[in-house]
Amino acid sequence: MSKRVLIIDDSNTMRKIVTRSLRQAGLDCGDILEAADGAAALELLEREQVDIILSDINMPNMDGMEFLREKAGRENLRAIPVVMITTEAGADILAEARSLGSVGSIKKPFTPDQVRETLDPFF
Repeated sequence: MSKRVLIIDDSNTMRKIVTRSLRQAGLDCGDILEAADGAAALELLEREQVDIILSDINMPNMDGMEFLREKAGRENLRAIPVVMITTEAGADILAEARSLGSVGSIKKPFTPDQVRETLDPFF
């Protein structure tokens, strides 16, 4: 069954790259929704249901870490897996993301193979 994916990134270009990589990775994606920051993502999630979220960390308005904190406080969103896609490869930042509910990470730049390897368990 196709999965609905939400991509959260302030860069429109990066959202398109992630979308293309998901398709090239051969993952069974249905709808791919987009949000420019965590606040826009939370607003979108009030009216749309998704199966997995791919989020950048560094964004204006509401960054990926604050998004994870807010998501964790909402019962209806808590179970949706979040994978961070970021240039932030520091173990401390990724450990904090995991403590806030992230289930994994993909480091930019990435290949479709890396996307498939990380996301395959969720598809």
